[in-house]
Amino acid sequence: MRICVYGASSSVLDEKYMLGGYELGRAMAEKGHGLVFGGGDNGLMGAVARGVKACGGEVIGVAPSFFNVDGILYPLCDEMIYTETMRERKQKMEDLSDAFVMSPGGIGTFEEFFEILTARQLGLHRKAIAILNTAGYFDELIAFLRKAASERFMTDAAVKLFGVFSDPNELVAYLETYEPTFEGVANYKEIKEEAK
Repeated sequence: MRICVYGASSSVLDEKYMLGGYELGRAMAEKGHGLVFGGGDNGLMGAVARGVKACGGEVIGVAPSFFNVDGILYPLCDEMIYTETMRERKQKMEDLSDAFVMSPGGIGTFEEFFEILTARQLGLHRKAIAILNTAGYFDELIAFLRKAASERFMTDAAVKLFGVFSDPNELVAYLETYEPTFEGVANYKEIKEEAK
C-alpha cells in the first residue's frame, strides 16, 4: 500500500512532532508500505520520509517544479514527480495513494486534509483517512468538527470517515484493516462515469 502523508514543512518545530513523524514513517515501512508525500526535506514531511527510508521503504515525492531549489526537496526519494501547479500536485498525490494521513501541520496541511475528506464524503473515493494526533495537536480541531456535526453543519457520518490516533502503529493498523461502510452522499459510480 502507498500511503499519502500530509504534514508541515517548517524546520522550527518542537522535536516531539518530528519524532512522531519519523515513527510514523518507520511504522509504515516496517509493515511494507510506501510513502507518497509533498517531497519536502524539512519539517514533518522530511521526518516521515526519513523514517520510511530508515526501514527500506519506498518514498515518492510530488512537488511543483518551482520548489526544485537547494534545500527544499528531500534528496533521497526513489522517485520525484514534478508538476506545474499545486493543484496538479494534490491530484497526483491522490492518484498514487491508497490511503491518506494528516500529520501535524499548518494551513496547507489543513487544506489538503479537508479536500480529501470532502471527496470521501461525496463518494469520489473510498480510501482510508487518518489523523496522527501527536501530543494532542489536533484536539481542538476534532472537537470543532464534532461541534459542527452536533449543530448539523455536517453529519455524524462525516465525522466517522477518519480515524484519530496518537500511536503511529495503531494508525497504520487502522489503514490496513479499513473497510469502507459509507458510500458517500453522491452516487460513486455515476460521478466516476461522468468524469471520464
